[in-house]
Amino acid sequence: MSLDILDQFHDPVLCKSVLERLRATLDGKPLRFMEVCGTHTVAIFRSGLRSILPKEIVHLSGPGCPVCVTHEAEINAFLDLAEKPGVIVATFGDLMRVPGSKGRTLKAAQADGARVAVVYSPPDALKLAAENPDATVVFLGVGFETTAPGVAASVKMAKAQGLANYRVLSFHKLVPPALDALLSDPDTDIDAFIMPGHVSAIIGLAPYRPVAERYGKAAAIAGFEPLDILQALLFLAECKKGGRAEVVNLYRRVVRDEGNAKARAMLAEVFRPADALWRGIGEIPGSGLELADEYAAFDAKRSFGIEIKDCPPLPGCKCGEVLKGKMAPNLCPLFGKACTPAKPVGPCMVSTEGSCAAYYKYQV
Repeated sequence: MSLDILDQFHDPVLCKSVLERLRATLDGKPLRFMEVCGTHTVAIFRSGLRSILPKEIVHLSGPGCPVCVTHEAEINAFLDLAEKPGVIVATFGDLMRVPGSKGRTLKAAQADGARVAVVYSPPDALKLAAENPDATVVFLGVGFETTAPGVAASVKMAKAQGLANYRVLSFHKLVPPALDALLSDPDTDIDAFIMPGHVSAIIGLAPYRPVAERYGKAAAIAGFEPLDILQALLFLAECKKGGRAEVVNLYRRVVRDEGNAKARAMLAEVFRPADALWRGIGEIPGSGLELADEYAAFDAKRSFGIEIKDCPPLPGCKCGEVLKGKMAPNLCPLFGKACTPAKPVGPCMVSTEGSCAAYYKYQV
């Protein structure tokens, strides 16, 4: 795709035109939409869209930030693993400052002598295992359908290369079951959804159809440029005005309706669905991924006998309510006081994709 085409998605004249159509379509009626992607969260703030959207639009951030939805109990498991002798924990950098149930982080564990290495991709973790044959390298698998295929590929590569000291601790999450859990909650007040472009590139359109067919909500897969988001909002407003519940792919320059068959095949081979804990939501059946029996030798849960147990949320932190769209971040009593990006209490303030961090940075 040429840069000229991408420039159109920033064109102020086109954006203004769609914005005017959006206002006319709303006609003073409210629209409560949730975006289910941390990148959308940041894009809406950074582009200035939030400040110019009609007052009738209420923007809710959902459980789309990978580190934000990683449960306290899972962080506790990471910390326990880091303390085991002969183990090197390999992780993406945004997990380093996410607190467990007692406020402790991997960064603190590293400072105390634990072998915690920040990597930029699963192949980096494989390389770390090859360079440290006397240690067991455990890659912390978090994130959604977007990152899971790369982790699956690393497991297959480890098996092919005979890297017996490579493990994955999989706490990957699946988006469609989370949407089902949100919409099954009678206290959830959401009119429509903007669906994540990155995840959709893997899973396609079909997994979102129950949002419309079962729950009567409209949804649009959208890109991350201003015009992408405005066009998605216009579609959602038109659906609400016309009493329609539809799911549409508006990000066709990246997302195919059928998704990525090869990536899904990789996931189906290496992983199997499992129940998973979500911060602020609790356990959602079939919303996680664990390694299949064929790859059990690379499963850190089985190798180290790791058990994940629910635990109380961090005292005072309302991250769970924020992730469910029930509370705006700046209404949390800790926001901007005890909890800031420099000293975060909860993960929604840690991650650059977290809604609390976005609210703080852009001073909403």
